[in-house]
Formats: sequence, C-alpha cells, structure tokens
Amino acid sequence: METDVVIVGFGGAGGCAAIEAADAGSEVILFELASASGGSTAMSSAEIYMGGGGGTRVQRACGFEDSTEDMFTYMMMAAGPQADEEKIRGYCDNSLGHFEWLCELGVSFKDSFHETRAIMCLTDDGLLYTGSEKAWPFKEHAKPAARGHNLYIEGDNGGPLFMKIVTENVDKRDAIRVEYEVRALTLITGEDNEVLGLVVRKDQQELNVRARKGVILCAGGFVMNEEMLQKYAPKLSVGTQAIGNPGDTGTGIQMGMSVGGAAINMHEGFISLPYYPPASITSGILVNDKGQRLINEDVYHARLGNAILNDPSERFYFIVTVDQYGDYEQMNFMGADVVGTGETVAELEEELQLPEGTLQHTIAFYNQAAAKGEDPLYHKAEQWLEQLEAPLVALDVTPGRGAFWPFFTLGGLDTLPSGEVLTADRTVIPGLYAAGRTACGVVRRAEGYSSGMSVGDATYSGRMAGKAVAARNSVSQ
Repeated sequence: METDVVIVGFGGAGGCAAIEAADAGSEVILFELASASGGSTAMSSAEIYMGGGGGTRVQRACGFEDSTEDMFTYMMMAAGPQADEEKIRGYCDNSLGHFEWLCELGVSFKDSFHETRAIMCLTDDGLLYTGSEKAWPFKEHAKPAARGHNLYIEGDNGGPLFMKIVTENVDKRDAIRVEYEVRALTLITGEDNEVLGLVVRKDQQELNVRARKGVILCAGGFVMNEEMLQKYAPKLSVGTQAIGNPGDTGTGIQMGMSVGGAAINMHEGFISLPYYPPASITSGILVNDKGQRLINEDVYHARLGNAILNDPSERFYFIVTVDQYGDYEQMNFMGADVVGTGETVAELEEELQLPEGTLQHTIAFYNQAAAKGEDPLYHKAEQWLEQLEAPLVALDVTPGRGAFWPFFTLGGLDTLPSGEVLTADRTVIPGLYAAGRTACGVVRRAEGYSSGMSVGDATYSGRMAGKAVAARNSVSQ
C-alpha cells in the first residue's frame, strides 16, 4: 500500500488526525486493530476540557467568563513539575477554536450548567466542574470556571456518541481509507532514521505501507500491558480496574521507542478514589490510621486518591455523619464498605482501632474551625464545612480492601506540540508523529487531573499532528 499519511489507531486522536490531514489535502489510510472505531474515547464519558478566551458559547450562556490566563495557570499548576508549558499554552490559546471545530463536526452541547458535584454528568447539561478549580490551592491563583463540556445526551453515553460523530466525518471524506482488523507491527525507516512507513498484518499477511509524508501513532496508552505497568508504573498496581480498551497495550509507544523515540513520564497515571456521589460525602473527612486528615476533601477524586497513595499509612477511612452518608447505598461508584459506626467519636475511634484520642482530637479541632467557616489545616471551601456530629459512619477506602480504584497511564512518547516525536536529546525523528495517550500530552499526573483533559488532549493533539504531517514535504523517493 502507499499513501500520504498513515495513522495507527481510530479513537478520538486518530479520527481527528485523519480529518485534519484529509482536509489539508492529504490522502490518508487509518489502521484500526478492532473491528470498529472507538478506542478508549468511546468508553469514556467524553467530557471535553475547554475554555479561556472569555469563555466558550456554553460557558458564557451559563454565566462563566473564563480567561485564557486563568485556564493556563490552573493547568500549569495541575501538571506540576512535569508541565510542558509550550503544549499547555497552545492548548489553552486554541481552546475556543477547538470548541468551534468540534461543533462544526456536529458535536452538540446544551447551554446549561450541572450544579451538583459529580464525577460524570448523567443529565444532558452541557457544562460542569470536572476538577479542583474551586479547591485550594488552585482557587488562590486562578479564578475558578467550569470547563467540563458534556455532550448533549443523557446518561454516561457521551463517548459512543462522540465517536459516532467523528466516524461519520471520517467516512464522508473520500481521501480517508479505513482498514479495520489490521495490526500495526513495526515502523520502516530509511536514511537518517526517517520514518518511511509501516509494516501491518492484514488477513494473516504482512504488508508494507509506504507513507509519503509520515506516520501518526494514535494507539493509546499501556494500561492493558501488565509487563509495562510493572516496569514503568508500579504504583498503579494498587488499582482495581484498568480503564481502557483491549488495544491499550503500549504498542504505539514501543514502536516509537524502537526508532529512538523518548518515552517520558511513564511512571505517572490517573488513579482515583471516586468518593462522590453522593456529593454530601465531600463534607466528611478522610483520615489515616493515626486519625489524621490528609487533604481538603473538596478536591477532584484523583487528587484525593493520589494523597492516599502518597501517605505511608496502612489504612484510610472516610468519616461522615448519618446525614452525609445519605443515599450512599443507592448511588455511589466507590463501593467502600462501612467498617465502623459510633454513637460517640470515642466509640468509633475504638472500633477502628485508632490510637486513643487521635480521632477525637482531629474531629474536635475540625468542628471548632468549621463552626467559624474555616479549615486552617487544609482550606476546604466553606460550602463543604459541616460539624461532624455523632452518630458517625466510617467507610474503609484503603486500597485493596474492597473500594473501587480505577486507573490508566499518562506516560508516552515525547513530542512537540505539532506531534513530532523526539529522541532523548529532543531531536525530531523525521516522519514520525504521535497523539492521544501514545504521546505524553498536557495531562501529566493524577493529582492535577480534571475529567475531560484526556479527550480534550487526544482530540486536540490529534488535530495538531494531522495538520503538521499534511504540511510536510513528501519523503525522499
């Protein structure tokens, strides 16, 4: 086979890359291992993290005037020391344009705000808070704004709808040819390590595919590869559920590495304790086996989960009142068991086998400050500060003791914002591009994650790679 652009993987990144490359005048072949498009994007809620520039149409309609600088500051803080400033700057500066591009594809968002704290929007509302924007320390440095854009559909059905729209756009472009049930095996290189094409297996035959302009790897992360997880991201081993599709085996990353591509941030991943809904759990406190709090409990669930993983204690509990426990049994994702109740704090402390006086002191101090609307230790927002009055309930959220801990990888190939893959000394590998979870994008760690950043990054990085490869001169004949 021969074409201008070869793309490996037909999820959100690969689909958007193909559309941009085709619209720029290139001929594209898109190879997908599965029998249909979708990837991990189709399995997600497909919230898309967008904002800045005064706000998207949905943000403005819902009363949010979001500045690019606030979005940039928040995302830089979220990525921490691993931040790629150039990528985050490009993502934020072009976020409004990305919103409009998606709308032109036919992606629809309702101009309504989902006010209840939620991990995912089960209504058809178009906007919700999906991170730690309103929590300390982020709110001290960037004005909070809701940036999670939810597709116009009820239930957890955004991912399938999003990929249906992307697939329809791919199918109507004559310049794009899609090959399903084809496995990408290895890259083909020429002089100066220039990537000239790809070897694939189709119908039990190996075929060489020439890419006149370049190859884009959009094959997902490596969450389904146990060997790679143990080698690169062993801390994710406490997770109970790998989030991804069966093709997330790291093959795209390995193919890039095989021609000298640098894999970075491989130790990091999204790992979460989805402790809300019900939102009322946020008003409780998280304590370790010394009866001490760890963090402000109004943060995003992956930030709280990461705090648990970084604490050396052996047991962790969410302590809530009966009212805060509320309808936990009817609606929760966490699945943590009730392991203690107490008519007094002392009784609960004894039942949990905590050192005498520790939980009593923690709750007494917390209640005293909460009565004044304060949290001097961890700065939880006043709306979530309630005095913890007995009877109390303890939920065991210790990793490995029954609670749900979903996870996926965040490491990948080092790339420029254009998607060009880099070597360890940050030299461009000619003709090779990566996007989505195969690349290390704007999202770098669990403690700074916000829902929508993965689909936002995958679709945006796919577009940038598609544009860049289409603009490249054909490889030497």
